[in-house]
Amino acid sequence: MAVEGSAGDLLKVVTLLGAAVVAVPLFKRIGLGSVLGYLAAGLAIGPFGMGLISDPATILHTAELGVVMYLFVIGLEMQPSHLWSLRKAIFGLGSMQVVVCGLLLTGVGLAFGFPLGVSFVSAMGFVLTSTAVVMQLLGERGDMAQPRGQKIVAILLFEDLLIVPLLAVVAFMAPADVGATVAASSSRWGTIGLALGSLVALVAAGVWLLNPLFRILANAKAREVMTAAALLVVLGAALLMQVGGLSMAMGAFLAGVLLSESTFRHQLEADIEPFRGLLLGLFFLSVGMSLDLAAVASNWPIILAGVVAMMIVKALCIYIVARLAKSSHADALDRAVLMAQGGEFAFVLFAAALGAKVIDPVVNANMTAIVVLSMALTPLVVLVHKRLTPADSAVSLDGIEKVDGQQNASVLVIGFGRFGQIASQGVIARGASITIIDNNVQMIRDAELYGFKVYYGDGCRADVLHAAGAHTAQAILVCLDNKEAATRIAELAREEFPQAELLVRAFDREHVLELRKADVSYLVRETFESAMAMGRQALLTMGAAEEEADEVMEHLRRRDAERMDMEAAGGLFAGRQLVLGNLKKKPPEHEEVQAPA
Repeated sequence: MAVEGSAGDLLKVVTLLGAAVVAVPLFKRIGLGSVLGYLAAGLAIGPFGMGLISDPATILHTAELGVVMYLFVIGLEMQPSHLWSLRKAIFGLGSMQVVVCGLLLTGVGLAFGFPLGVSFVSAMGFVLTSTAVVMQLLGERGDMAQPRGQKIVAILLFEDLLIVPLLAVVAFMAPADVGATVAASSSRWGTIGLALGSLVALVAAGVWLLNPLFRILANAKAREVMTAAALLVVLGAALLMQVGGLSMAMGAFLAGVLLSESTFRHQLEADIEPFRGLLLGLFFLSVGMSLDLAAVASNWPIILAGVVAMMIVKALCIYIVARLAKSSHADALDRAVLMAQGGEFAFVLFAAALGAKVIDPVVNANMTAIVVLSMALTPLVVLVHKRLTPADSAVSLDGIEKVDGQQNASVLVIGFGRFGQIASQGVIARGASITIIDNNVQMIRDAELYGFKVYYGDGCRADVLHAAGAHTAQAILVCLDNKEAATRIAELAREEFPQAELLVRAFDREHVLELRKADVSYLVRETFESAMAMGRQALLTMGAAEEEADEVMEHLRRRDAERMDMEAAGGLFAGRQLVLGNLKKKPPEHEEVQAPA
């Protein structure tokens, strides 16, 4: 029986993975996006489709961890100082949008003939935008770091914070007898105390425990343990917030913020990313499976009318609020189209309202269907908006830092030993945006003493390089003293990040030939230039004039380049014979006598 149960569980996993592998590439190929692909795949295999999966609620509960991990990654990008700079957008713009949308959507419920309490709960559930859908769409089009994307993220954070007081309001709305009032009041104070205690515990752990923990694990050089620790931080923070009665997603976001200035930030992001992507995809699959086609068919007039009315009213509210906040027409319209849907926290709010008998099962089923349909329709609406928007009136790119008419150059330095420290000085002095990664924990701590911010990371991993910004870097400097690692990174960077100029430190002549195969933009042997400088000084010491010394050294450079070209063409032995032959005879004036290095 145990084997049969295991086979059944494995069949579910294979079904979910197979549906995603088939649907997502197909939908992306025809231009409908990955989110709609996941939703359609979930609908096809769910209990209201082919019936291959019968318990979408269980899968949805697990898949919510994808949203949790996504918010942790977003938190890693939000340094406290940056988050503080967004306070007006979070609390000002966010509260304005929630209040206006909440009032008008409650009016929609009253217009449909529902009581005030039911209308309010339904409206506030729809006000809570889908973090998963919006984040995925923002990420796919590369808007996460743009000013318009940052404002949307700030509003989503405020809405995530709102779930806690909304659940408290639902508890107050619940019908209760007079005798239970005192006990309920005491219970509410206990709940508030537990929530505050969870927040304090999480902040304390983030400030005093997490960095020392990751430093110890990094010194152990156990990659799988670092991955386990990253998962422990995310899931532990989510669990702590859940125990405190708060949002798991907000707990993960707060943990990310606390680690945003850590030297391990890029490594953590790279370790979490695969799990985040898989679980977020599973979340969309389970949302698609949750769409009750029977309920939609039996109540289709009110569900269809509810979807259209709520999406239009919410989009109109968002547009008006954005324009009042002095956003451009294009930005306001884009935000309205992107956020005009209900979200995953609506399911939590509706479940709590159903348990408290504020709404009945029919309203719960109808509103759940309305929210799911709005989430499913959003990618289509965004696609239609994109097709109908003229190219010259597309969303503006205001806020990108520019220097001399170009984007501010960004540089990724891999390895910050003696060579890397010197090689990076020029771009630092020019004011370029620079990111430095290394996997030597002690060197990272020493660099901090001199004011350098060096992040922990394994440069041989594509996901770490991507998290460190290699995909947007103008130049990548590989300054490692390990020739095998430098070659692997050069090959990886040329394949994964072709837009970047690749500058690599070479160990010797054989290493130069290896790196040439990786098509690096510039390479230099680590001792060549210093040896040439000493050779020039030796000539000056022996009485040569400045011009003569420069001429000799330039001649040596040309001969070295000729030998290198010969060796690269397959004449390695002949090239070395040429050098050794020169060593055995008195060279003519300015003749090359350098042994191979």
